[in-house]
This record gives sequence, C-alpha cells and structure tokens, in this order.
Amino acid sequence: MSSRIEILNTGGYRSDGRRQYELRTISIDLSPQGSGADGCASLTHGLTQVNVCVFGPREAKIRSQTYHDRANVNIEVAIATFSASERRKRGRGDKRILELSQTLKSTFEPVIQTSLYPRSQIDIHIQVLQQDGGLLQACINATTLALANAGIPLYDFVCAVTGGVHSTSPLLDLTLLEENDLPNVTVAVMPRSGKVTVVSMETRLHVDRFEEIFRLAGEAAKVIHVDMKKAVRDRTEQLVASMQSVGRPPTGVDIGDEY
Repeated sequence: MSSRIEILNTGGYRSDGRRQYELRTISIDLSPQGSGADGCASLTHGLTQVNVCVFGPREAKIRSQTYHDRANVNIEVAIATFSASERRKRGRGDKRILELSQTLKSTFEPVIQTSLYPRSQIDIHIQVLQQDGGLLQACINATTLALANAGIPLYDFVCAVTGGVHSTSPLLDLTLLEENDLPNVTVAVMPRSGKVTVVSMETRLHVDRFEEIFRLAGEAAKVIHVDMKKAVRDRTEQLVASMQSVGRPPTGVDIGDEY
C-alpha cells in the first residue's frame, strides 16, 4: 500500500522517531475527577487520551434491563468534537460510536464478575478527548483501570495494543497516520490466563502476516500490563496510607499539649 508519509525509513525509525516494536509513552492517572464516580481513570497512549468513569454496582433503573442472576453492564462512549483534526460532532446514534460501545461491552461482560451483583447495573462512561491512533486499545486499557479503581472484581486485567504491517515489517502501537495507511489489527489479552478477549480488524491483512502481528501484539499487551498493574498498586498504597493517617496527630505535635 502506497503511503503519503515515510512510515519506516531505511534506518528503522518511524515517523515519530520510534523503532518498529517500540510502544508510545503511557500516562495513567487514577485520582478522582470530581464526577462522583466510584472509579475513574485517565489514560494517554502517546497523543491519544481517554477518560473513563465507572458508576456502580447500583440498583438498575430500567426493569427490563435487570437480570436476576447477574449485573447488567452499560457502556456509553462520547467523542469530543475537538478530539480529531476532523471537527465532526458524533451523537449517541453515530455508527462508529455504537460499534465501539458494542465491542467494549462484549469485551468486558465476560471479564467482570457480574454474578456477584444480581439485579444491579454497572455504568461505564468513556470520554475520548484526543485521537492519534489506537483508540480501541486506549478505551480497553482505560476501562480496565477504572473498573479496578472502582473495586469491581475482575477475572483478570484486559490489556490491548494495535499492530500493523508496513511492506514486510511489523509495527506496534500505531499512530493515526500509520493506521490510515497500513493494514492493522487490535488485540486484547488477559495476561495471567493468556486468553484473547478481542481481535478487531477493520482492514484487510494478509494471512501470512496475521500470525506474526497477533503474537507480537499479545506480547506487547503483557508489557502494558506491567504499567497498568503498577498504577493500580500505587493508587491502592496511596489510599491505604491516607486511611492510616486519619486520626493521627501531625508530625511533631504532642497530643498532651492540647489538653
């Protein structure tokens, strides 16, 4: 496939200065965002930024969506008009948003231990603030973090990464320019069990290249898992430390002096 930009130069560097298998910088923020949510996560993959808020488990609002043996998982995706160079306003009925929401719903329903919360619902609100490739992978990774931050039991983390092929050279964690010019696939795995939860491919990819991209994306997802697990651990330690400090006098203050 011909490209308008130099995807991979003779020195082995991509348009943004990365090597073939090099992932973009990941930034994770699990602090509350003032929305009253039970769990929040703000994640960036390079220039792609996604915010996720989780509400619940809580009582189901619509009786027809209540299940007696498990919780109902609702996912809403909103894409900011300014998130991409194409200033297009996408409503809830937009085909792209509906497809993304359905993919995320089918990804997380088997991963969340919904049987622990019968006759309830879990609402997941995803806000896309900036798009520069890897939108699905960013949504999956951010949703996993937000669910863990909300204390909702998961069978495992779900970690995703996008892979593509330029000529015969595999590439990982594609930018928007690379996604537009290269056949690509998004793979999400559960690192502990090794199970694959998502394989999403919107372009044609030769079968001879698919196996290699699939394997590399799975290995890269395990690398991302390390960063995600560290962020959750750091947030947990932060909360535990703040709980233990409640009721303690400030350093250097003798309680006896106050009475």
